Amino acid sequence: MTVALIVFVVLLFTGLPLFVNLGLTSFLYIFMTGQNPMVVVQRITQASNSFTMLAAPFFILMGNFMNTSGVTRKLFRFANTIVGTIPGGMGHANIICSMLFAGMSGTAVADAGGLGNIEIEAMREVGYDDDFSCAITSASAVLGPIIPPSLPMVILCVTVGASTGRAFVGGIGPGILMGLSLGVMVTYYAVKRHYPKNPRPTGHQVWVAFKEAFFALMAPIILFLAIYTGIVTTTEAAIIAALYSMLIGLFAYRDLKIKDIPKVMLATCETTGVVLSIVMTANIFGYILTIAQVPQKITLMLTAISNKYLFLLVINLFLLFVGCFMEGTAAILILSPILIPVMQQMGVNETQAVLIMILNLMIGVVTPPVGIVLYVTSNVAKVSANRVIKATIPFLIPLFITLMIVTYVPAVTTFLPTLVYG
Repeated sequence: MTVALIVFVVLLFTGLPLFVNLGLTSFLYIFMTGQNPMVVVQRITQASNSFTMLAAPFFILMGNFMNTSGVTRKLFRFANTIVGTIPGGMGHANIICSMLFAGMSGTAVADAGGLGNIEIEAMREVGYDDDFSCAITSASAVLGPIIPPSLPMVILCVTVGASTGRAFVGGIGPGILMGLSLGVMVTYYAVKRHYPKNPRPTGHQVWVAFKEAFFALMAPIILFLAIYTGIVTTTEAAIIAALYSMLIGLFAYRDLKIKDIPKVMLATCETTGVVLSIVMTANIFGYILTIAQVPQKITLMLTAISNKYLFLLVINLFLLFVGCFMEGTAAILILSPILIPVMQQMGVNETQAVLIMILNLMIGVVTPPVGIVLYVTSNVAKVSANRVIKATIPFLIPLFITLMIVTYVPAVTTFLPTLVYG
């Protein structure tokens, strides 16, 4: 197993696609141990044959339809009308818009790529500097995978057999808490740097902005009600949401054209293909880790820490470190079957354990050197990546504070799921 792990780490730094790395490393171990190579085919097929995993492409499709149909611009205009009068108003609108868009896209990259261009341009026009605009755009994008629906949550719950519905409901509390903590940071910078704020809107202006955003605002509400009332499963809700986003783009906003649909479908297939390739090869990689008893050895090492609070601190530090160097989906697929059971064994609620892991790894999307959202924002804003990274670092503070609260105050993640599901 040592040889296989060395090969895996070496290949990580070669730029080889992750799914190829996982597949090659797994096949090497199976060949070296003399096992039947057909186990690779069996495990890959098993990973892709999941009803819950079908939710992933439909959530991706929904986000793509929303981006193409101009929903993001209407959401930002509405958010800016509501909170623009607060010091640093557009920074707060950026956060609110990310929270709203999180209920549709479910990914940090979609948030930064879909909303980023609109938000940064609008903030530039009224006098916000690029560093601040890029920093809050990057930091607020982390809300995408925390507030449901969340693509990483779906993948993690499928991988460990956890309840997707409970995880979705459990993400609402941390998402709101994260939004509030980022808002405090925005207010601090706004007062310190004398950023502008909007004049108080009239009732008519609020009504017009609300009417424009109404159908977009209904998307997460329909999604939540469908899942939490038990009318449909998470997968079925994703299908309904994708259909709804297409219909409002075609007939309500009319910014989505029939000719755009093939392009949207192709983009969805490309993204889904990448995600599914990683899911399938990570399944076989997890299998070889299991037969090599790596999870058992890590479990023994971690459970040797008798103090629960110290144990959780070690888990957080480890996941934050991993998030700096490994893409979130890959880390979820490789580590969740090992760490989630260990956390449960130490008395951590399943939903809380899922949210701790998601939050840790999603903070990784805004931490160098991997930090994919940082590079997406840099590309969107046409600002150097180094400037974006430097400006974003202070905004990690509210994210870390939220992580600590989620880790050590279980009610933040367990109260709502208990209220909804009992």
